[in-house]
This record gives sequence, structure tokens and C-alpha cells, in this order.
Amino acid sequence: MVSASLGPCHSSEGWAGLNWAYSLCRDQFLLVPSISIDGDPHFIISVPQKKDALCFNINENPGAVLNLINDPVTGITVNGELIGDKRVNSDAKIQNTYFGKLGIANKHLDLRLTVTPEKITIQNGNEKTGFTWLDSVTLQQEGLTLIINKEKSLVLKMGSGASFVIVLHQVWKKHPLHQDFLGLYALEREKLSEQTHGLLGQFFHPIDFTILEIHPGSDPKKPDATMIVKNNELTVTRGWQKDYRRDPKHGVDIPCWFVHNNGAGLIDGVHTDYIVSSLF
Repeated sequence: MVSASLGPCHSSEGWAGLNWAYSLCRDQFLLVPSISIDGDPHFIISVPQKKDALCFNINENPGAVLNLINDPVTGITVNGELIGDKRVNSDAKIQNTYFGKLGIANKHLDLRLTVTPEKITIQNGNEKTGFTWLDSVTLQQEGLTLIINKEKSLVLKMGSGASFVIVLHQVWKKHPLHQDFLGLYALEREKLSEQTHGLLGQFFHPIDFTILEIHPGSDPKKPDATMIVKNNELTVTRGWQKDYRRDPKHGVDIPCWFVHNNGAGLIDGVHTDYIVSSLF
């Protein structure tokens, strides 16, 4: 699902002004040099050279574990486990899912980090250390820098590899439907190797795309277009997703081209190729 409209960049001049509106959006685009997953789970791929972004969702069942990043050179892997709403909405065609647990490992350093909305656990060899999101912590040890911003975010750097920001999303404890979840933002992607892959990791390498034939879509506020990417011709939809790094509660709108059907044609292979058996 695309979660927002063209918003303030939408042209009031009807479809004649659509290309102008898209140009304005690009000019106003907040350059966020990150690749991220947040929300339901929304993958946002910033493409700085285009002053634009691509986005897609993965619709999979709660309990599924997805390989997000895998770099055999630095030894860094990131996997995420999906959770769903507290109860199933029988009317919805697609159920909401979010990341409820992240596993970040550095094989070379024998280091594992498990993050849930309740706690952060570090396993270094046989030693285990735990924190909660109520802690304000700055931890530095060999190969690891970790900063917990109380009840907001976790900043992590492993070895000489990429940095990560994990955002905590907390809902009202008695909310009848939703539960707490996590967002993941990968920074300094150039510090991982060219062999990096995974649902997110494959986009650590430059990606090129061309947008053609912007035209009305099924939603009058969200135009469709043809995208040429990886020698595939896809129908994409203009929308917005949220970047929550600066404001975990409200977020900042990021305009992007939404790729339908679990990122088909944009990701390598199909999304089920990235399902793994466990967090580590």
C-alpha cells in the first residue's frame, strides 16, 4: 500500500500540471542518504543522484524472518522478524506487519545484537549484556559503538562497516490493534563491500531508473508512471513514506515511486528468496 498522497507538491492545475508538480517534488526532495525499512514494512531506497527515492512493501506473514543485509566480506548480517497487529482484520485483503525483532551480527567479531521494542541484548562470544529502552547509554568496545537515546532510537556501528539507526515506535499500551515495532535505517552504505546483498543490502550499490509517461492513476492524488529499471518496465505510483529518524512520533514525508507486488522487477529474484529460518 502507498501510505500518503502527493501532498504539498501536488499540482492544483489538474493533470496538465503533473510534470511540473513532479519536478517541484524533486526540487524539494529531502536528501536522506539512507536506505530504510519502517512502518508496514515500507522499504525506502534513496537515490541521491536522482534527487528521488524508490519504495516498496513486503507482504508476508507474522513470524517470517527476512534477510535484510548480508555482507560476506565484513561479516555483517541483518535479519528482521515480522509481527502483526494484535488481532486480524477480517476485512483487510493484506494484513499489517511490522518488524518486531532485529538481529544484527558481525561474524568476524563473534558479535550478535538482538533488538526488540522491549530490550537490547548484546552477545559478545559467551558474554551477554542487556539494556532496556529506558536506559541512556553510550557503549564503546572493540568493533562496536552503541548509543541508546532513551525511548527513541539506537545508533549502532560495527567494525568498519555501515552504521545503523534503529527507531523505536511505541503505541498506547492499551491500543486494541497495534503494538510496538522497530524501524531500521542504514547509513554509510559505501563501507560495506560490493558483495553485499539482501532485501536492503542489494541497494547499497548504485541503481539507475528512468520515469516515463506520468499519468492519472486509480487515486487522483497519486499519479502512475512507467519505470524502466534493471531492464524491466514497471507501473509505479507516486506516493510518500515517512522517515522517522529525526521525529520518531510524526516523521518526515519522503516522496518516492512505489513499486507494487512486493517490489517485483526492482528486487533481485522474488521476495520469498529472502526468507530465512532464524534471526541468526
